[in-house]
Amino acid sequence: MQNPLLCDIETGLCERPDSTLASPVQAVSPTKKPVKISYFTDPICSSCWGIEPQLRRLKLEYGHALEIEYRMGGLLPDWSYNSGGISKPSDVAQHWDEVSQHYDMPIDGDVWLEDPLHSSFPPSIAFKAAQLQSPEMAIRFLRKIREMVFLQKKNITRWEHLAEAAQFVGLAVDRLKADFEGEAQTQFRDDLKLGQELGVRGFPSLFFGTDAGNQEFVYGTKPYSVYENALKKVHPSIQKREIDHQWQPLFAHYPTLTAREFSELSGVSRPESEAYLQNLTEQGHLSRLGTKNGDLWIRKES
Repeated sequence: MQNPLLCDIETGLCERPDSTLASPVQAVSPTKKPVKISYFTDPICSSCWGIEPQLRRLKLEYGHALEIEYRMGGLLPDWSYNSGGISKPSDVAQHWDEVSQHYDMPIDGDVWLEDPLHSSFPPSIAFKAAQLQSPEMAIRFLRKIREMVFLQKKNITRWEHLAEAAQFVGLAVDRLKADFEGEAQTQFRDDLKLGQELGVRGFPSLFFGTDAGNQEFVYGTKPYSVYENALKKVHPSIQKREIDHQWQPLFAHYPTLTAREFSELSGVSRPESEAYLQNLTEQGHLSRLGTKNGDLWIRKES
């Protein structure tokens, strides 16, 4: 039995050992937009962090015709998994550092040495609580808690960190707490049940579908073209919108970007993106959060 936190770098999967993949037929419920993606993920899924550049580009180019429904997968229920080379939190630290290098996305594995998480369920339930207030703010909340755990080494099972993230994105913290202890628990169990019914065994898992019944499934971290091709298969006439590649509109839409993300969105080559962002920082437009495995660039409020 493989530990769910031992993600396969080559396939781009953080895989649960307790389920088998089923056909994605009927995986996507009706939507008002032409295409819907049911995205099964987890707040501490390092491979899911690895597809943030591709996912953010997909939203910019096809967001007008695309709805993404976020579902929580329950990657780490607890530490009863003790195989696959990982039997305790400290074993994850080196693995996360390796994943960071492979996906070119900053991850500091030292959180597993300094303040390890006992489960991914609390931040998953907190995300479901955020969805009850606002699906849009919930996505920003998820991004924030991922930055906390992957870059700032914060244990996002702790309520103080979840509350900080909620306040940062504009959620009502008291309501989040009430929903976290109530309705969000049910919503999370519903996500786990749906994932089980669909045979989701790892993350990221993305089910592309249309009301006409066209279905495509993408499993794991893939190049951008794979996700784009899945969109075109289910909706051949879908039209891409050109992205404004200037840094101002990109940071207006996404207030924090890694160098890998900026390169994906702007078209600036990856070797040049770091220097480009550093120059903007020196000019006072951005600030930088540094980690041992890369940086996060943050828009300064005017």
